[in-house]
Amino acid sequence: MSTAFGHRVGNRPDPHFGNRLGFLLAHAFVLAYCGILLTSLAFQIFHGDMPCPLCVVQRMAMLLCAAGPAYVIVRSRSGEISTVDYMAGYGLSIVAAVAGAGMATRQVMLHLTDSKGYGPAVLGLHMYTWALVTFVVVIVFSALSFVFAPQLMPRGTSYGIGSKAVVRLLLAIAVVITVLTFAEEGFNLTLPDDPIRYELFA
Repeated sequence: MSTAFGHRVGNRPDPHFGNRLGFLLAHAFVLAYCGILLTSLAFQIFHGDMPCPLCVVQRMAMLLCAAGPAYVIVRSRSGEISTVDYMAGYGLSIVAAVAGAGMATRQVMLHLTDSKGYGPAVLGLHMYTWALVTFVVVIVFSALSFVFAPQLMPRGTSYGIGSKAVVRLLLAIAVVITVLTFAEEGFNLTLPDDPIRYELFA
Protein backbone atom coordinates (compact mmCIF):
# COMPACT_ATOMS: atom_id res chain seq x y z
CA MET A 1 0.00 0.00 0.00
CA SER A 2 1.32 3.49 -0.79
CA THR A 3 0.85 6.90 0.81
CA ALA A 4 1.77 10.48 -0.07
CA PHE A 5 5.03 9.92 1.81
CA GLY A 6 5.98 6.55 0.34
CA HIS A 7 5.09 2.89 0.57
CA ARG A 8 3.71 1.23 3.66
CA VAL A 9 4.87 -2.05 5.09
CA GLY A 10 1.72 -3.36 6.70
CA ASN A 11 0.35 -0.32 8.50
CA ARG A 12 3.69 1.47 8.73
CA PRO A 13 5.46 3.67 6.14
CA ASP A 14 8.41 1.96 4.48
CA PRO A 15 11.48 3.70 6.00
CA HIS A 16 13.64 2.81 2.99
CA PHE A 17 11.32 4.03 0.21
CA GLY A 18 13.41 7.15 -0.48
CA ASN A 19 16.63 5.14 -0.41
CA ARG A 20 15.25 2.68 -2.94
CA LEU A 21 14.08 5.62 -5.05
CA GLY A 22 17.63 6.99 -4.99
CA PHE A 23 18.90 3.58 -6.14
CA LEU A 24 16.41 3.55 -9.03
CA LEU A 25 17.29 7.13 -9.97
CA ALA A 26 20.96 6.14 -10.22
CA HIS A 27 19.99 3.42 -12.70
CA ALA A 28 17.80 5.85 -14.67
CA PHE A 29 20.71 8.32 -14.80
CA VAL A 30 23.06 5.71 -16.30
CA LEU A 31 20.47 4.38 -18.73
CA ALA A 32 19.60 7.89 -19.94
CA TYR A 33 23.20 8.57 -20.91
CA CYS A 34 23.52 5.09 -22.41
CA GLY A 35 20.56 5.94 -24.65
CA ILE A 36 22.09 9.27 -25.66
CA LEU A 37 25.47 7.74 -26.41
CA LEU A 38 23.93 4.86 -28.36
CA THR A 39 22.01 7.38 -30.46
CA SER A 40 25.20 9.27 -31.29
CA LEU A 41 26.97 5.99 -32.12
CA ALA A 42 24.09 4.99 -34.40
CA PHE A 43 24.46 8.25 -36.34
CA GLN A 44 28.19 7.61 -36.66
CA ILE A 45 28.03 3.94 -37.63
CA PHE A 46 24.94 3.86 -39.83
CA HIS A 47 24.87 7.41 -41.24
CA GLY A 48 28.59 8.18 -41.41
CA ASP A 49 28.35 11.28 -39.20
CA MET A 50 31.88 11.44 -37.82
CA PRO A 51 32.32 13.18 -34.45
CA CYS A 52 34.66 16.18 -34.35
CA PRO A 53 37.19 16.59 -31.50
CA LEU A 54 34.71 18.61 -29.41
CA CYS A 55 32.07 15.92 -29.93
CA VAL A 56 34.49 13.22 -28.78
CA VAL A 57 35.37 15.19 -25.65
CA GLN A 58 31.67 15.61 -24.87
CA ARG A 59 31.16 11.87 -25.24
CA MET A 60 33.96 11.29 -22.75
CA ALA A 61 32.37 13.79 -20.36
CA MET A 62 29.06 11.93 -20.68
CA LEU A 63 30.77 8.65 -19.85
CA LEU A 64 32.32 10.22 -16.75
CA CYS A 65 28.95 11.74 -15.77
CA ALA A 66 27.36 8.29 -15.96
CA ALA A 67 30.31 6.73 -14.14
CA GLY A 68 29.25 8.66 -11.02
CA PRO A 69 25.89 6.93 -10.45
CA ALA A 70 27.38 3.68 -11.78
CA TYR A 71 29.92 3.91 -8.95
CA VAL A 72 27.08 4.48 -6.48
CA ILE A 73 25.29 1.39 -7.84
CA VAL A 74 28.38 -0.79 -7.58
CA ARG A 75 29.31 0.43 -4.10
CA SER A 76 25.81 -0.37 -2.85
CA ARG A 77 26.07 -4.09 -3.65
CA SER A 78 25.80 -4.95 0.03
CA GLY A 79 22.60 -2.91 0.32
CA GLU A 80 24.39 0.02 1.96
CA ILE A 81 26.75 2.78 0.82
CA SER A 82 28.90 5.20 2.77
CA THR A 83 28.35 8.95 2.59
CA VAL A 84 31.87 9.36 1.20
CA ASP A 85 31.19 6.94 -1.68
CA TYR A 86 27.83 8.54 -2.45
CA MET A 87 29.30 12.05 -2.52
CA ALA A 88 32.29 10.88 -4.56
CA GLY A 89 30.03 9.36 -7.21
CA TYR A 90 27.84 12.39 -7.76
CA GLY A 91 30.80 14.73 -7.22
CA LEU A 92 32.45 13.06 -10.23
CA SER A 93 29.25 13.65 -12.20
CA ILE A 94 29.28 17.36 -11.37
CA VAL A 95 32.94 17.82 -12.31
CA ALA A 96 32.46 15.93 -15.59
CA ALA A 97 29.25 17.84 -16.38
CA VAL A 98 30.94 21.22 -15.80
CA ALA A 99 33.77 20.24 -18.16
CA GLY A 100 31.32 18.84 -20.71
CA ALA A 101 29.13 21.94 -20.51
CA GLY A 102 32.18 24.08 -21.24
CA MET A 103 32.96 22.05 -24.37
CA ALA A 104 29.34 22.00 -25.50
CA THR A 105 28.99 25.76 -24.96
CA ARG A 106 32.14 26.30 -27.01
CA GLN A 107 30.67 24.27 -29.87
CA VAL A 108 27.31 26.01 -29.69
CA MET A 109 29.03 29.40 -29.89
CA LEU A 110 31.10 28.28 -32.88
CA HIS A 111 27.89 27.62 -34.82
CA LEU A 112 25.72 30.51 -33.62
CA THR A 113 25.97 32.21 -37.02
CA ASP A 114 25.90 28.94 -38.96
CA SER A 115 22.33 27.99 -39.81
CA LYS A 116 23.42 24.51 -40.90
CA GLY A 117 25.44 23.65 -37.80
CA TYR A 118 27.61 20.56 -37.43
CA GLY A 119 26.21 17.08 -37.73
CA PRO A 120 22.59 15.92 -37.65
CA ALA A 121 19.78 17.65 -35.79
CA VAL A 122 17.38 15.84 -33.44
CA LEU A 123 14.03 17.52 -32.77
CA GLY A 124 15.39 20.73 -34.24
CA LEU A 125 18.54 20.89 -32.11
CA HIS A 126 22.03 19.63 -32.89
CA MET A 127 23.65 17.00 -30.73
CA TYR A 128 26.01 19.45 -29.04
CA THR A 129 23.05 21.62 -28.00
CA TRP A 130 21.33 18.58 -26.50
CA ALA A 131 24.62 17.70 -24.82
CA LEU A 132 24.67 21.10 -23.12
CA VAL A 133 21.10 20.55 -21.92
CA THR A 134 22.00 17.15 -20.44
CA PHE A 135 25.07 18.54 -18.67
CA VAL A 136 22.99 21.26 -17.01
CA VAL A 137 20.44 18.63 -15.94
CA VAL A 138 23.24 16.50 -14.47
CA ILE A 139 24.59 19.42 -12.44
CA VAL A 140 21.15 20.19 -11.01
CA PHE A 141 20.30 16.53 -10.34
CA SER A 142 23.64 15.80 -8.68
CA ALA A 143 23.39 18.92 -6.53
CA LEU A 144 19.91 17.86 -5.39
CA SER A 145 21.30 14.39 -4.68
CA PHE A 146 23.75 16.04 -2.28
CA VAL A 147 20.98 18.05 -0.60
CA PHE A 148 18.77 15.00 -0.11
CA ALA A 149 21.58 12.50 0.42
CA PRO A 150 20.20 11.05 3.71
CA GLN A 151 16.89 10.30 2.02
CA LEU A 152 18.32 9.04 -1.30
CA MET A 153 21.47 7.12 -0.35
CA PRO A 154 20.83 3.46 -1.25
CA ARG A 155 19.86 1.37 1.79
CA GLY A 156 17.94 -1.86 1.81
CA THR A 157 18.37 -2.08 -1.96
CA SER A 158 18.83 -5.13 -4.15
CA TYR A 159 21.89 -5.25 -6.44
CA GLY A 160 20.84 -7.95 -8.86
CA ILE A 161 21.09 -8.92 -12.50
CA GLY A 162 19.43 -5.68 -13.62
CA SER A 163 22.04 -3.54 -11.87
CA LYS A 164 24.86 -5.62 -13.33
CA ALA A 165 23.36 -5.28 -16.82
CA VAL A 166 23.16 -1.48 -16.52
CA VAL A 167 26.78 -1.15 -15.40
CA ARG A 168 28.02 -3.58 -18.06
CA LEU A 169 26.09 -1.73 -20.78
CA LEU A 170 27.88 1.49 -19.82
CA LEU A 171 31.24 -0.30 -19.89
CA ALA A 172 30.46 -1.81 -23.31
CA ILE A 173 29.57 1.61 -24.71
CA ALA A 174 32.81 3.03 -23.31
CA VAL A 175 34.77 0.29 -25.08
CA VAL A 176 32.98 0.92 -28.41
CA ILE A 177 33.61 4.68 -28.17
CA THR A 178 37.29 4.06 -27.38
CA VAL A 179 37.70 1.73 -30.36
CA LEU A 180 35.88 4.05 -32.79
CA THR A 181 37.83 7.07 -31.57
CA PHE A 182 41.11 5.23 -32.10
CA ALA A 183 39.97 4.18 -35.57
CA GLU A 184 39.03 7.76 -36.38
CA GLU A 185 42.30 9.21 -35.12
CA GLY A 186 44.58 6.40 -36.29
CA PHE A 187 48.18 6.86 -35.22
CA ASN A 188 47.98 10.65 -35.43
CA LEU A 189 48.47 12.81 -32.35
CA THR A 190 45.16 14.64 -32.79
CA LEU A 191 41.77 14.14 -34.37
CA PRO A 192 41.05 16.07 -37.58
CA ASP A 193 38.88 19.16 -37.08
CA ASP A 194 36.39 18.03 -39.73
CA PRO A 195 36.74 14.22 -39.94
CA ILE A 196 35.44 12.45 -43.02
CA ARG A 197 37.02 8.99 -42.65
CA TYR A 198 38.67 6.55 -40.26
CA GLU A 199 42.35 7.46 -40.39
CA LEU A 200 43.38 4.02 -39.10
CA PHE A 201 42.16 2.46 -42.34
CA ALA A 202 43.15 5.28 -44.70
